[in-house]
Amino acid sequence: MSSEINRRGLMLVLSSPSGAGKTSLSRRLLEQDGNITMSVSATTRNPRPGEIDGTDYHFLDMVTFGEMRNRDAFLEYARVFDHYYGTPREPVEDALQQGRDVLFDIDWQGTQQLQEAAAEDLVKVFILPPSAAELERRLKARAQDSSETVARRMADASAEISHYPEYDYIIVNHDLDDSLARLNAILVAERLKRGRQTGLSDFVKTLRQSL
Repeated sequence: MSSEINRRGLMLVLSSPSGAGKTSLSRRLLEQDGNITMSVSATTRNPRPGEIDGTDYHFLDMVTFGEMRNRDAFLEYARVFDHYYGTPREPVEDALQQGRDVLFDIDWQGTQQLQEAAAEDLVKVFILPPSAAELERRLKARAQDSSETVARRMADASAEISHYPEYDYIIVNHDLDDSLARLNAILVAERLKRGRQTGLSDFVKTLRQSL
């Protein structure tokens, strides 16, 4: 008798203020865990150099995006400046039904929408920096932003961090390897939840019959 029990996948959300390490954690998790895939958002903005449709984003025109929104084809969506972004519902649902997990790199507003749309499938993790000084150091070390942008990100961080009580788990990212180990521990525990193991009843029935 096979000990492999079918399960429904989960939606793993990682949120954090910019610079706390969310992107690095996401990249490492995707590299080492073959059963989790990154959610690919749809957007109405134009592709940037090197971006691939269907890999980086699903690039849609305003009419198509609006049609999908009207038929509830997005799990969550938002307007950011002059463009819309959203999470297509169908590929996520397909992955979950196949027992694959889906990783989301979204902010607290998108997380709230996912909570309304699919609370039972959702696992929410918030990444905190160890200190304000370390957060500023990391933002400056990236050397991607101007000093004005760094200052704005630092100012925005307080408002973003205020939403930490809305999340299931909190990881203070002192060290990337340690934080990744904690994130993996969360995944293991959530994957073992009885409610997600869709094949558990049949497995137990077969097990009892063989005793």
